[in-house]
Amino acid sequence: MSAILKILSSFLAIALISGCASKVDAPTQYDLGQLPAAAASAAPALPAVSVADVNSPAWLDNSMMFFRLAYANEQQPRPYASSRWTMPPAQLFQQRLKARLAQNGSAVLAMSDAAFNVPLLRIDMDDFTQTFDTPSHSVATLQVRASLFNGRLLLAQKSFSGRADAPSADAAGAARAFVGANDAVIGDMMAWLATVAPKK
Repeated sequence: MSAILKILSSFLAIALISGCASKVDAPTQYDLGQLPAAAASAAPALPAVSVADVNSPAWLDNSMMFFRLAYANEQQPRPYASSRWTMPPAQLFQQRLKARLAQNGSAVLAMSDAAFNVPLLRIDMDDFTQTFDTPSHSVATLQVRASLFNGRLLLAQKSFSGRADAPSADAAGAARAFVGANDAVIGDMMAWLATVAPKK
């Protein structure tokens, strides 16, 4: 009987340790937060637009938060061990863009729901990393390329970049900085769309 109790006690101890370990190892997750109310009047109203899924390179197609040490090896993106985005950066940007467009009074359609005469916006994401130029200072760096199509006809294409200083040299600082970098790029993109989107 005592042997059985010892075995049960061992299993219980392992279960408790495993439970504690899973809680310790659970990564902290970040997103871009809610839209500020003031964003609604930040750009002119746009005609309806269909937004395709944002493309990103394979190394960014996950929820890891990447940073670069420009003062050591700028060509090596490194992931934070215990911090993650709630979804891949391309999806974070796409969600934010659609919300801003809708908040500004634009009709936003999924690519599968788009009418034949609604322009299609395709976006390629090239970078979404926190870059440290010193051990204590970093910036959120976002680079995208937008292409507007009418059917198969390319109407316009432009590259956009955004940079914002991180308030702290960690993942939390990166998350806060990326809010500003994303909103700056989206604001510039909406102003561009207002000049190139077909008027109905």
